[in-house]
Amino acid sequence: MVKMRHTNRYREIIVALARHGFGYMVEDIGLLNLMSLPVKWLRKQEREENTKSMGERIRLVLEDLGPTFIKLGQLSSTRSDLIPEDVIHELQKLQDQVPPFPIEEVRHIVESEFGKPMEQVFRSFEEVPLAAASIGQVHRAQLLTGELVAVKVRRPNVDKIITLDLEILRDLAAMAEKRVEWIARFQVRSILDELSRSMQEELDYTHEGKNCDRIAEQFKNDATVLIPKVYWEHSTAKVLTMEFVEGTMLNQLRTLKNQGHDLKNIAERVVNAMFQQIFIAGFFHADPHPGNVMITKDNRIAFVDFGLTGYLNDEMKYHLSSLLIALMRKSSDAIIRAILHLGLVSEEVNMVLLRKDLDMLRDKYYNVPFADVSVAEAMRELFGVANRHHIIIPTDMTLLGKALLTMEGITQVIYPELSMVHLAEPFGRRLIRERLHPEQMTKRAWRTTAQFFEDISGLPRQASQLARLARAGKLKVEIGIPELDVLLKKMDQISNRISISIVLLSFSLIVMGLIIASSVGKVPMLLHHFPLIEVGSSVAGLMFLWVLYSIFRTGRL
Repeated sequence: MVKMRHTNRYREIIVALARHGFGYMVEDIGLLNLMSLPVKWLRKQEREENTKSMGERIRLVLEDLGPTFIKLGQLSSTRSDLIPEDVIHELQKLQDQVPPFPIEEVRHIVESEFGKPMEQVFRSFEEVPLAAASIGQVHRAQLLTGELVAVKVRRPNVDKIITLDLEILRDLAAMAEKRVEWIARFQVRSILDELSRSMQEELDYTHEGKNCDRIAEQFKNDATVLIPKVYWEHSTAKVLTMEFVEGTMLNQLRTLKNQGHDLKNIAERVVNAMFQQIFIAGFFHADPHPGNVMITKDNRIAFVDFGLTGYLNDEMKYHLSSLLIALMRKSSDAIIRAILHLGLVSEEVNMVLLRKDLDMLRDKYYNVPFADVSVAEAMRELFGVANRHHIIIPTDMTLLGKALLTMEGITQVIYPELSMVHLAEPFGRRLIRERLHPEQMTKRAWRTTAQFFEDISGLPRQASQLARLARAGKLKVEIGIPELDVLLKKMDQISNRISISIVLLSFSLIVMGLIIASSVGKVPMLLHHFPLIEVGSSVAGLMFLWVLYSIFRTGRL
């Protein structure tokens, strides 16, 4: 239900949808009557927007509605398994084009968080921010001890704005799932809940700081990679203070060349650093675009901004290695098994069509040298197959896809001749070796055995619950059988024919019994002057005709 205190925001959302040609969705969801908007106006807006693509119109809606929707669009751009490629392309254009908030508000937030004047926290603090985004902005500053730092300050009241918008979106999603079949099929509310959790994590800067520390631990013995230090004594949920990293962005090729950097070497080191995070540690920077990866003056690869990260647990790494093995062997069956283990498969998946699509994908890359394979293209096509068959891939796997796509885009700019697949091969083989290592196989066998016995031990309890439900009359059983109607008709036909046969046999036995008994003089022809055989034969004949009529009336003889 529309909450009356949110009416104005609902109206803004509805107007934005209608303005960009989605008035039909407003009608389908059932909001038109609640907001008292004229249908003619909706139709006029739809006609005017017919020249723009679906993806472009979605992007414009999100930009009109502000920070929450822009951030949701940016997060949604990672879901190639759910969203068509043309829409993904438009969502990737979304930028946090918001003006910075005044230095007075920055000062108020900092002083409120630390309980002291800003001058007692920082020796200097630049008033003009280095960057401003929907959730916060970054200022360059200097600690009292002299270290240069980047201070990220959360935008005032942004948490309240995002919480309100997310509440409204959940209500709209619930209404839409009840009225629109395809929205229910894609489990929009579940996806929205997942994206909401990501946004809530971004609002808490301590989460980003922990991500940074976790990745820094991976490279503590690698002097060629720089992960900025987090100054926890100067950080809170609203303020994050990190080591200031000064360097050259990866897309500034001319500057890199003038500084004497080897572009091929840079590309290889960036890719290897990302593969180390993905395949070895299983925890990775999920948005390594040129603004978040730099080359320092001392030739180190520096990663910044850890708001978006991905995690691959042992189970996901296991199935990922299964997928790699299947791709190397070009086995459609193994590819299907790996995808099914990695994703959430709906009951409506047509396995025949899924196999056909994967066979076509396999044939496309058959006998193609690894060096010539585009990771970006392969990931797009694989997620495209998942999208067509409504297979929902876990968020961390889609973040992996986004990271790989972004990384390949970087290498194409820096050194187009570089093959990411060639660099990935040793990491993939290491992943496979780890999977096949006796210790890992023993652990997996033990986990499987333990899970099996746990399931077995739970059977008596589950059986007891089923029996209790059955006794209470609350047990519901649904059986789905293809062509069930046809099967039931056949069963009716068989049962009806058996009924006819039984009635005919009974009729024959009665008449024969009466005639035989009569002929041997055991039963008189008349019982108190009543013609027993004739009447009995008539009754049996009428019963036979009634049964025959009933069967013919159903049309299932």
